[in-house]
Amino acid sequence: MSVWDQLRLTPEVLYGAGIAFAIVVLLTPAVGGMARLLGVVDEPDARRVHRRPIPRLGGLAIFLGILVPSLAFLDLTGPMRGILLGAAVATVVGAIDDFRGLSPPVKLLGQVVAASIPALFGVWIDRFTFPFLGRVELPAWLGIAISVFFIVAVMNMVNFLDGLDGLAAGVCAIAGATYAVLALSLGRPNPAILSAVVAGACLGFLRHNFFPARIFMGDSGALCLGFVLAAVSIQGLLKTASTVVLVLPLLVLAVPILDTSFVVARRLKYSQPIYAADRSHLHHRFLNIGFSQRRAALTMWLWCASLAAAALATRFVSPRPSGEWDLVGTLVVTAIALVALGFSVYIVYLLEIVKLANPRARRRERELRDGASDVQRQSA
Repeated sequence: MSVWDQLRLTPEVLYGAGIAFAIVVLLTPAVGGMARLLGVVDEPDARRVHRRPIPRLGGLAIFLGILVPSLAFLDLTGPMRGILLGAAVATVVGAIDDFRGLSPPVKLLGQVVAASIPALFGVWIDRFTFPFLGRVELPAWLGIAISVFFIVAVMNMVNFLDGLDGLAAGVCAIAGATYAVLALSLGRPNPAILSAVVAGACLGFLRHNFFPARIFMGDSGALCLGFVLAAVSIQGLLKTASTVVLVLPLLVLAVPILDTSFVVARRLKYSQPIYAADRSHLHHRFLNIGFSQRRAALTMWLWCASLAAAALATRFVSPRPSGEWDLVGTLVVTAIALVALGFSVYIVYLLEIVKLANPRARRRERELRDGASDVQRQSA
């Protein structure tokens, strides 16, 4: 059955997204006003890119935007109940951190508790299907451990990404919409509805969060969105017998994964605490080379969208639909893959992430050495 047929049978996907969008658009200003009254405000400093106090706690509006349509349209007798309960705990942990600030160990413990709740309702990776190896069953303890680690990792990736007006919300909207389409194609209506609801909530929040932002989602929003996206990818995508689906969640989330990987690697290289905040994220690199906040966010959205398109192409366009090579399908998949790969290489080059492979970096270093030599000769 095609995605369009599934969508006709499951109109709640669109209804849920629309209701989530409307709730977040209408509720966010009230949450922002409450945050100001409570003093939950992000003050500008050397690390942050905004120049005026901005209220946090936008995640409360996002969570309510996800919760209401989920209660209306999801089957809450099984795994979806566990995901919503875990999302509530993740939001509370983030809200407490927004209010008072939690130490990194306590915050991590709260994330682990939230990530463990879905496992009680059967949301954990119980099998993988690998090329050539076929289906591999996982023991319960290993599958649960991998699932908890994955959920906690994605929660922190989204939190790390939330450093630029509209960036995290836009990336999560793209991921949610992509997951909805993929889940529909796999005949999983509940994960599809929840993914669409996440996309609608993020789009509604962008009405107030895109540059110049009037409110930030804070840890309450970042942890909530990261939790739901990770949990729904487990329930909607990884619990299938399809080999190719194994890599799709990682491909859709490649931007926050790469951002986190580069930041963690840099902090380890310079013996800095992993949890210490700094200006080494990809979006900071964009600002350092002269991009505006709006342009930097749009560029990273396009990068994420190109990778999401590659994930969709991998799922829907088969180069060998009947066991024989199809020229059109092969060209389409190749073209989309080359665009995504080319965009990724362009970002790596532009931001000088791999300096040894970047002729711009080598040319700048050579110019600096030549300039230093000229100064030394003139002083001599």
